[in-house]
Amino acid sequence: METEDYLALPYAIELVQDTDDAGHQGWVAEIEELPGCISQGVTPEEAIANVRDAMLGWISVALEDGRDVPQPRALGTYSGKFIVRVPSSLHADLVKTAAREGVSLNQLVATTLARYLGRTDAKAS
Repeated sequence: METEDYLALPYAIELVQDTDDAGHQGWVAEIEELPGCISQGVTPEEAIANVRDAMLGWISVALEDGRDVPQPRALGTYSGKFIVRVPSSLHADLVKTAAREGVSLNQLVATTLARYLGRTDAKAS
C-alpha cells in the first residue's frame, strides 16, 4: 500500500482539550494506532489538520524504513448492555435517586455515565 492508501483508512483521532502551565487552552490530537503520532492546535480543527500532517510523516517514514503500518482498529459492535456489580448500599442510593428524579435506574445510570464522558445523547433502550 502507498501512503495515500493508508491516509484514506478510517483511523480514529483522539481529540482532547489541554491547558498548558501558563493557562493557555488548546487541543491535542493523537492517532492511537500510530505510536507517537500526535499534534496540537489552538482549535480542534487546527489540531486535526496538524495530526493529519503528522500521520503523513509517520506513515511515510514507516514505509521508507520497511516497517509495518498498523491498520485502524475496528469499531466493533456493542449491544449497549453490560453488568456492573456495586455494593448494596450504592445500589440502594441509586434506586432512591432515580425514584426522586422520576426516572428508571437504567436511565439514571446511562445519563450519569454520559455526563461523565461529556456526552449529551444518552438514551435508555
